[in-house]
Amino acid sequence: VVVVPVIVALLLAALLQPGSAGLVRRGWPKGLAATAMLLVGLAVVAGIITLVVERFSAGFSDLAGQVSEGIGQVQSFVVRTFPITRGQLEAAVATLQDNLVQNQDTIASGALTTAATVGEVFTGIVLALFTLFFFLKDGRSIWLWLVGLFPRESRPYIDEAARRSWRTLISYVRATAAVALVDAVGIGIGLAILGVPLVIPLAALVFLGAFIPIIGSFLAGSVAVLVALVSVGPIKALIALAVVVLVMQLEGHVLQPLLLGRAVHVHPLAVVLSIAAGLLIGGIFGALIAVPTVACANVAGTYLSRRHEGPRPPEPRPDRARPPVTVG
Repeated sequence: VVVVPVIVALLLAALLQPGSAGLVRRGWPKGLAATAMLLVGLAVVAGIITLVVERFSAGFSDLAGQVSEGIGQVQSFVVRTFPITRGQLEAAVATLQDNLVQNQDTIASGALTTAATVGEVFTGIVLALFTLFFFLKDGRSIWLWLVGLFPRESRPYIDEAARRSWRTLISYVRATAAVALVDAVGIGIGLAILGVPLVIPLAALVFLGAFIPIIGSFLAGSVAVLVALVSVGPIKALIALAVVVLVMQLEGHVLQPLLLGRAVHVHPLAVVLSIAAGLLIGGIFGALIAVPTVACANVAGTYLSRRHEGPRPPEPRPDRARPPVTVG
């Protein structure tokens, strides 16, 4: 409830801080610049959510009408392709329905648990926005105060390592957003040409999934293929799968080496292992922050291990950090 919103605010600050700093350089007060960038970020997110919900509501009726016909096509395809009769397939579906009915109490309790966490989610969102504002407004002052807690001799090196990690994080967030946008547009165009319903919500899902490197876009694309299977039939679903694979190849061989390769100098094996570890430790959120965490730690660790090979970095001035509370 506390750690996750702070980390989310840090990632969003990496995306919005360059814009806030640019406004400050043009003479804007720090508080006003931070507020402006926060409002821009909220407007973009609110616009995307509104568009996704509106498109989902508009396309859901079409999807519902196509599902029954699509399921019939899938059943016929399975019966023709695999050694299974229609009776066996219908029996398997009936067994699945019976299992869902028998476990409806468990499903209902899970829904209640989810509802109970709505308050925590709302609290987390408010805390993330509050933290983001102060990261944008007083980020450097907060960091200088933290540096002042370390021994004087080590402060310049810690400050320089943090500066390099911060630049890496900014580059990573920007590059990942660009890759995610290309993935979403590419797969979305393919789905639109095939006549798959809910194109915009599925493209938004691909965009969000792309923030988990290697596996995120593929999993989101698999959902799109599944929707294509039950809505427009197996043939177009195979074409949708080919579109997803083609976009993934473009991401893996062109976009990631060109964009992410400049921001994150981490071996692909380390990326996969860090995502797996993050997934086991922190679930989806752990997988989301695994790669930027490893990238920043790699940059900071490499610099600190070779800190005496170059000139001594400039001395930070913790005394310039403004106190968060003034006691009169």
